[in-house]
Amino acid sequence: MDDRPSTFPTSLPALRAAAREAGFTLSCEERTGNLLAVLAAHCPGGRILELGTGVGEGAAWLLSGMDDASQLVTIELDGAVQKVAREQLGSDPRVTFAAGDGGEWLQNYDGEPFDLVFADTWPGKFTHLERALQLVAPGGTYLIDDLDPQPGWPQGHGASVERLLTELEERQDFRSVRMAWASGLLMAVRSARS
Repeated sequence: MDDRPSTFPTSLPALRAAAREAGFTLSCEERTGNLLAVLAAHCPGGRILELGTGVGEGAAWLLSGMDDASQLVTIELDGAVQKVAREQLGSDPRVTFAAGDGGEWLQNYDGEPFDLVFADTWPGKFTHLERALQLVAPGGTYLIDDLDPQPGWPQGHGASVERLLTELEERQDFRSVRMAWASGLLMAVRSARS
C-alpha cells in the first residue's frame, strides 16, 4: 500500500521553497501532515493548537483539513522562521499566529480547551507536557511526532523520548497509540470521562 498523500495543500510548494532558502530542515513530514489534515477534518468547528509553527508546513496541512468554522492557533519561538508562514498563510482568517516561547504561552493561556493539540516542538512535549495535556478537550486528540531517532538529536535524547512515551501511555485520562510510521508518532485521545 502506498501511504504517500494524494492531495497536498496549495501553499506547500511555496513553503518548501522558502524553507530550503532559509535552510530550515525541521518541517512536518508529509505523511504526518496528511494525518494532521484528516484529524482537523474530524473536528468540524474545532479549535486546534499547533506548538511549533516552523515555516508553516504543519499549519498548511491543518488548514487544508479544517472547515470554515474551525480555528487554528500556532506558536513559534523563532519569529524569522514564522514570518514565512505568516506571509504564506496569514490571509486565512482561521489562523492566529503567536510569536514567542511556547512554554510561556502554555502557562499564560486561559481560554477554551482545544480539540486537537499538535506538539511539534519541545514545549508541550518534553517541557510543559502536563499543561499541554490540560488544554486537550474531553474527546480531543494530542499528537506528537519525531519520536524515531532524528539527525541532530542531542546526546541522551533517546532516553528522554522513552520516558515521555512511557509517561503518556501510563496516563489514565488518555488512551494512546504509538505509530512506527512517518517520523515516529504518538496519538493520545483524552477520555470523555476525565
